[in-house]
Amino acid sequence: MRTVKELSDITDISVRTLHYYDQIGLLTPTAKSEAGYRLYDDKALETLQQILFFREFDLPLKKIKAIMDDPVLDQKQILQMQREMLVAQKTRTERLIASIDDILKGENNMDFAIFNRTEIEEMFDAMYAQMPENIRQIAIDEFGGAEKWRAHYIEALSSEQMQKSYAKVIEWYGGKEAYQDASKHPMSKEAAESYQRRVDTILHKLAEKRSCPTDSFEVREIVGEYGFVMKQAAGIKKEQDFMLAHAQFYRQEPMHSKLDQEYGEGSAAFFADAIETFYRKSE
Repeated sequence: MRTVKELSDITDISVRTLHYYDQIGLLTPTAKSEAGYRLYDDKALETLQQILFFREFDLPLKKIKAIMDDPVLDQKQILQMQREMLVAQKTRTERLIASIDDILKGENNMDFAIFNRTEIEEMFDAMYAQMPENIRQIAIDEFGGAEKWRAHYIEALSSEQMQKSYAKVIEWYGGKEAYQDASKHPMSKEAAESYQRRVDTILHKLAEKRSCPTDSFEVREIVGEYGFVMKQAAGIKKEQDFMLAHAQFYRQEPMHSKLDQEYGEGSAAFFADAIETFYRKSE
């Protein structure tokens, strides 16, 4: 057994920090001496090492505690998670080093891309596997083969413009990993149809309020419901920017005409105004 002072000396973590970890339930002592001093065994030291690893990646203590307390995760799985984080960091570091080397050679093309080539390839493969056969065949025919289609997709998503576009999408999802997970595990056709019916019902209700001010309670109530459903459907963490982007989309053709035709003249502009009023007041 080690005292809190001995544990502090081994790990260079202050006694005060170790006391705080105990206070929040992140690292509780193995036992206490008769005098009430905290004591830690080798297993506690291993747990602390795992905590310190996650802190190296700037994970908040609340998130670390959730990981450490997850009954599904055993030590081997936590180590595997940490290994994957290190591999991702290593890949990112190698790319940055290569970019700096290019700058030193006079090729100033430093790359801070959101997705690397391997990730883009994985995104295409996931999309390809999930796409309905008839839609997939149309794309194959249009590009002159699956491999040509794949090459075009990778080239397009590797462009600087597309990478910048994805930066905003990733914000909506709360991180790149969350977006990639959503891309690889889309909702079923039945669930998508169910969400579409809910959205259609909401937009019809909203269209009926076109004569009301966009900041009125009845309009705000419907827009709030719309944002909640869209957040669920898209699997995003925060819907504010996502909904504001929809408002801009509703002002553009052909979407503007499509909404007016389906929900009544002036609906598209009203939807956009109502969404912007609701979410800009939430800022």
